[in-house]
Amino acid sequence: MQVLFRVIRQDQQNPPKLQTYALEVDPSSTILDCLNQIKWQQDGTLAFRKNCRNTICGSCAMRINGRSALACKESVNSELMRLKPIADTALSSTNSTEVALEAIPEMTIAPMGNMPVIKDLVVDMQSFWANLKAVDPYVSTAGRQIPEREFLQTPEERARLNQTGNCIMCGACYSECNAREVDSSFVGPHALAKAYRMVADSRDQQTEARLEKYNQGTQGVWGCTRCYYCNAVCPMGVAPMDQIGKIKSEILDRKDAQASRSIRHRKQLIELVKQGGWIDERQFGLQVVGNSFRDLRGLFSLAPLGLKMISKGKFPLKFERSEGTDTVRSLIESAQRLESSPDFVDDVSTETPEPVGG
Repeated sequence: MQVLFRVIRQDQQNPPKLQTYALEVDPSSTILDCLNQIKWQQDGTLAFRKNCRNTICGSCAMRINGRSALACKESVNSELMRLKPIADTALSSTNSTEVALEAIPEMTIAPMGNMPVIKDLVVDMQSFWANLKAVDPYVSTAGRQIPEREFLQTPEERARLNQTGNCIMCGACYSECNAREVDSSFVGPHALAKAYRMVADSRDQQTEARLEKYNQGTQGVWGCTRCYYCNAVCPMGVAPMDQIGKIKSEILDRKDAQASRSIRHRKQLIELVKQGGWIDERQFGLQVVGNSFRDLRGLFSLAPLGLKMISKGKFPLKFERSEGTDTVRSLIESAQRLESSPDFVDDVSTETPEPVGG
């Protein structure tokens, strides 16, 4: 079948440009196979990274049709199937069957985001590696100094490391991270997923120090906006956002509401939902930003927004509890009791995704 590959090409001195290549490919061919065909048969100047071709090394991560993925894992057919609902919607709006019959499938290939482009699909991953290093993703020295015997772990202790251990450092999550896009101090989902592996590792002796470090403002876990993109694009099922949530839970267990606004935000949100089934936004602002009248500067910062809402008639004068508030409260309290139980174990998947070769 014929497919048009629209590749974003760029170098450090020039703006990006779109170059189109027409290929005859087998639907089962991977995107990496197709890029190799372009490089070997049409344009030897096209630059991209590759290595194992088997979903192990993570080298060939790039944006394929708008989302970061591994070129050796995604095939032409799988991409066409993924894009079919979008194409069907577009065609139904134009009401044209002739266009559908004559259209040649297109693949748009672009470099990963949140990293500067070196050339074409090759990006500079220096910030990616620097942020990984910043979380100290190694078992502490004290944990390695075990004299004259091995450090034995139970199967349960080892199982807690499996999911984060599947990370191949491809950069797909970092590429799609909205928080990283707007806040250059945020270390990124890849680093925090590795950070949780250290928190969960029974051999590490620096858990408390690590949690203090990961609790530092928007640089650490509180910078995550929970957009879910990192989970959606991860090719190995690591679910970085879930790991960030686990670190947050460890921090919240150790801190009270006065520790910081981020911690107060989470704790007060839960308490307000327990009280009313949903959030009383008037109380939320006073308790979180104003710290229940303890933070006068924060309280005064709410004044412009409050006055604007009043002038627009959008300031709620009263709060009505939602239906089923008692049920909501009961569910939250049951979950809290379960998490505080000494027998509680995180439900961590130990299944490794099956690699798809190229």
